[in-house]
Amino acid sequence: MEETKSRFKRICVFCGSSSGNKLSYQEAATQLGNELVERKIDLVYGGGSVGLMGLVSQAVHHGGRHVLGVIPKTLMPREVYTK
Repeated sequence: MEETKSRFKRICVFCGSSSGNKLSYQEAATQLGNELVERKIDLVYGGGSVGLMGLVSQAVHHGGRHVLGVIPKTLMPREVYTK
């Protein structure tokens, strides 16, 4: 398989902390994460570990890329996040 390179080192993604109404949303989030791994792109995202944000971050993390979650302190008590 030919390696795909990108001029980007990392990409910021913000999406829902819910799983969405359609299975296709969840599949697209996982595919996005896998595509970032394939292109060797790290992820900066909204910090949640659930929903669509969680799916993207898990795919990138499981693929061995760096994941950085950014969440305001005021949302931390209400959000499920990864430390």
